[in-house]
Amino acid sequence: MLIDTKTAARVAKLARIRVDAADLPALAQEFTNILGFIEQLNEVNVEGIEPMTSVTPQRLFRREDVVNDGNQQVAVLSNAPDAREGFFAVPMVVE
Repeated sequence: MLIDTKTAARVAKLARIRVDAADLPALAQEFTNILGFIEQLNEVNVEGIEPMTSVTPQRLFRREDVVNDGNQQVAVLSNAPDAREGFFAVPMVVE
């Protein structure tokens, strides 16, 4: 795919990047090179290959998903300007 200078200028404008008119042909060539590389990657056969999160084999730490209150009620309420009976107290806004 060949990117022209008009398209390169539009992409630069959308990305809010100021590019001088003299630099637009080089930018257009960069975009063309990038898209050519992407087309080249599309030719690779990835049938049956698992997606990876890292290039090194890793096992993610897993924990049981248990709902709890975090045992942090006192610490959390210590930051509140007004706390009553273990809850945040807020002024009434609807009468």
